[in-house]
Amino acid sequence: MALTLRSSISFINQKETKFLKASDDASTTVSFAKNKPLFPFRAKSSMQEAQKSFNLEARRSEKGEMVHAPSVVHHKHNDDSKKVPVFVMLPLDTVTFGAQLNKARAMNASLMALKSAGVEGVMVDAWWGLVEKDGPLKYNWNGYVELVQMVQMHGLKLQVVMSFHKCGGNVGDTCSIPLPPWVMEEINQNPDLVYTDRSGRRNPEYISLGCDSMPVLKGRTPLQVYADYMRSFRDRFKDYLGSVIVEIQVGMGPCGELRYPSYPESNGTWKFPGIGEFQCYDKYMIASLASAAEAVGKKEWGRSGPHDSGQYNQFPEDTGFFKREGTWNSDYGQFFLQWYSNKLLVHGESLLASSKEIFHTSGVKLSGKVAGIHWHYRSRSHAAELTAGYYNTRSNDGYLMIAKMLARHGVVFNFTCMEMKDREQPDDANCSPEGLVHQVKTATRIAGAELAGENALERYDRDAYAQVLLTSRSDSGNGLAAFTFLRLNKRLFDANNWRQLVEFVRSMSEGGRRKRLSDSDSQGSDLYVGHIKEIQKRIEQDIALV
Repeated sequence: MALTLRSSISFINQKETKFLKASDDASTTVSFAKNKPLFPFRAKSSMQEAQKSFNLEARRSEKGEMVHAPSVVHHKHNDDSKKVPVFVMLPLDTVTFGAQLNKARAMNASLMALKSAGVEGVMVDAWWGLVEKDGPLKYNWNGYVELVQMVQMHGLKLQVVMSFHKCGGNVGDTCSIPLPPWVMEEINQNPDLVYTDRSGRRNPEYISLGCDSMPVLKGRTPLQVYADYMRSFRDRFKDYLGSVIVEIQVGMGPCGELRYPSYPESNGTWKFPGIGEFQCYDKYMIASLASAAEAVGKKEWGRSGPHDSGQYNQFPEDTGFFKREGTWNSDYGQFFLQWYSNKLLVHGESLLASSKEIFHTSGVKLSGKVAGIHWHYRSRSHAAELTAGYYNTRSNDGYLMIAKMLARHGVVFNFTCMEMKDREQPDDANCSPEGLVHQVKTATRIAGAELAGENALERYDRDAYAQVLLTSRSDSGNGLAAFTFLRLNKRLFDANNWRQLVEFVRSMSEGGRRKRLSDSDSQGSDLYVGHIKEIQKRIEQDIALV
C-alpha cells in the first residue's frame, strides 16, 4: 500500500511540467526495527527539502509563470453551503514503527498534487500500536508531527483517526500493526480481554467492550487508556487543532468502526456474504448478559448467546434464529438483541463523552464511523447487521438510535458504502447498499446529526463517483458534510483515475452536481487530462525515495 512517487517537485510549472508516478513496494508488512536507521536525520532533511521545493514553486509563480491547477480550486460558488469538501485517506503505513514519516519526499509530492486538484485535505490513522508501543503512557508522536507540518505547508486540512484497533486481516488492510506489545502481554495472560465467538475463537483486533470499566490494562481501564491517549494527542498538537487538524474521528471498534468484529476475514474465518457470528462469549460479556437476564427475571436467558444463530458463512434461512420467522423476533430474541446493541451504544456513548470533554475547546469536529453492512439488508432479520451490533430489522430502526447518540455529543455520523449500487451486488446476498444509505440519511436528518461519507472499497471508475455524487446531495434525506476518498496509492495517479478524481472534486464543490472536465482547457486543468502520458516520460529527476 505504501505509495512510491518519482517526479520533479516543479510539476506545477507550465514550462517544466512533471507528473507523479507510483510504484509498489516489495513489502508492506510493518515490523519492529531492531537496528539503527541508516539515515538518522531523514525526517528533518525531508522536511527541509519539502520546504525548499515549496518555496521554489512560490518564487516561480511570482515571476509570472502560469501555475497549473484545475479550475475547481478557483471556482466561485453561488452557495458555499452546497459544497462537499473532499478528503483523501493516506496509506495505512504513513508512519513507521520507527516513528518516522514513511517516504516523506513522495508524501510531499503527493500532497502538492492533491492540493492542486482541489481536495480539502487528507485523513490519517494515528495508530495506538505505534504511538504507545514502548509502554503505558509512553507516547511518541514524532512521525505525525512531521506529517502535520507538511500538511500545513501545503495549505491542506487533516482528519486524524484515533485508531485503537489492530491493522491487518480486514478488507483493504495491506500492512500489519498490532495492538501495543504491553497490551498484547495482558491479553496473553487474560485472553478474555478480547472479543470471543461461540466456538471460543479470540479476536485480538480490539479490546472487548465488556471490560471497558475494568482496570485490566496495567491498572487502567480501557476507557481510561483511550482518554489518556487522546489527551496526549491534544497536548502535543494543540497549536494545530482547529486550523490544520480539523477533525478527530474516534475509533470505537474494529476498523475504527462502532461495531463488533462479527465478520473477521483473517485466516478465512468469514467470507462475503456470510451472516457472521455474535461476539459475546468472553467472560466479561457473559457476566453482563447474565446480569441483564436476571434483572428481567429470566435467568436462563443469561447463560449464553443464541444457540441457533448459525456460523459465519451461513445465510439467514440456514439458521433457526435469523430465518424469516426465526427466534430473532421472539421475546428472547428481542431481549438478547436489545442487550447486545445497547452494550455497543453505551461503549460509544462513553468514548464520545470523554472525547468531547477532551477536545471541546480545541475547535475540531468529532466524528464516529459506522459500518455499511449492506448484505442481507433485504431479509426480514438483517442478520449481518445484527451480529455486528446494529439492531436493525424490518420492524426496528437501529441507525436512528446510533444517530441520536452521536447527535447528543455533536459528533458527525461517518458512513461507508456510499459508492455502491444495488444492481452491482450478487442476487443471492439480498444486498441493498442504496436502501441502507437512504435509511441512514433519513435517520441522521431526524436525529439532527451531521452526515459524512466514505467509499467502502477502492474504486476509481465513473460509476462509483457518480453514485457518491448522487448520495451526497440533500435533495432527499440528509446531504453530506464531507466525503473521504479511499485511498492514496499508485493507482490514483494513473492518468484516467486522476482525471476522474479531479472531475469528482469539482462536482462535489458544486454540491454533487456533476461537472465534466474537458480533455484540455484554458485554465490549466489539461495537466490532469491530456498531458499526463507525455508528463510521465519526464519523471526521473528530482524526487528520489529514501
